[in-house]
Amino acid sequence: MSDTDDTTSKVHYICQTYVETTTGRTGQSSLKIGKQFQYTTAEQATGRAERECRSDDCAGADAYMVIEDPQSGEVSEPTFLIRVGKVPELDDF
Repeated sequence: MSDTDDTTSKVHYICQTYVETTTGRTGQSSLKIGKQFQYTTAEQATGRAERECRSDDCAGADAYMVIEDPQSGEVSEPTFLIRVGKVPELDDF
């Protein structure tokens, strides 16, 4: 049996899609999160974001990474790998 090291930071690669919604009487559009996928490599997350953005129901997609500290449970700010299509402003994160 091998011991696992719970002090090692964990890197998560995520693809997150956005859909455009229309709200209110003015018909003003906004973005909301559509789907999220987690991968083991940056290339997988980036490739999925590029593919998802080409679909008709997707307004845009981000691929980003975060680092999790398993001892505290804290997660770093996202580091964006690619942003395609309509995506929220960085200040919205």
